[in-house]
Amino acid sequence: MTGRLSGRVALISGAASGMGASHARAFIAEGAAVMLGDIADDAAARLAAELGDRAASVHLDVTRLADWEAAVAATVDRFGALNVLVNNAGILDGGSIGTYTEKQWNNIIAINLTGPFLGLTAARDALVAARPAAVVNISSAAGIQGVPGVHGYTASKFGVRGLTKSAALELAPHGVRVNSVHPGGILTPMLGAPEDAPVDRAANPLARLGSPAEVTSMVVFLASEESSYCNGAEFVVDGGMTAGRA
Repeated sequence: MTGRLSGRVALISGAASGMGASHARAFIAEGAAVMLGDIADDAAARLAAELGDRAASVHLDVTRLADWEAAVAATVDRFGALNVLVNNAGILDGGSIGTYTEKQWNNIIAINLTGPFLGLTAARDALVAARPAAVVNISSAAGIQGVPGVHGYTASKFGVRGLTKSAALELAPHGVRVNSVHPGGILTPMLGAPEDAPVDRAANPLARLGSPAEVTSMVVFLASEESSYCNGAEFVVDGGMTAGRA
């Protein structure tokens, strides 16, 4: 690793497992200090201990503004600043229209869309104070194109894409860039697919699922000053899924 994030301080939501844990490991390897936010307190604490003195963990329910405010305060108290926010926490569920319930809808919107909004709300002043700063919102290929049977997820990820753009326009004069990352099918516990799961080449030209590390590379780039002229944009990491039908 080359220290691409040396001196940066990041707060990552949903950091105890899956893509969030991959992001945290890479951030540490690239020289950043990282606060791992998650509702899985024990898993987050174990990962923080594994990563060493430049990592710590905090309880973070992304649907609660008070949790976000406490997480931002804990980050600044521990590491002296906050100049990278990664809104990574999210869930996936499904159900056809007519069977997908209001409770399911409200829950996924609260976690996947309201969560990033609350993160931006709580972190805004700290990010501005530590500028140049960067926000990376993890959306999905489902934030680029519709996916039948996952209506709440698709709506939430389109919402993250839109929130990214409005926040980017507002925060740019204050030295804060905001971009979104749109993964396709990635091998994480949320997806629940085996590594050798068949993938239709017509749906994904590479005919395979991606690894968390392949998304992490993009997140590191957007968190660093290498992406200093990237703002309000979507960065797709999907093996060609959204390029069209093969």
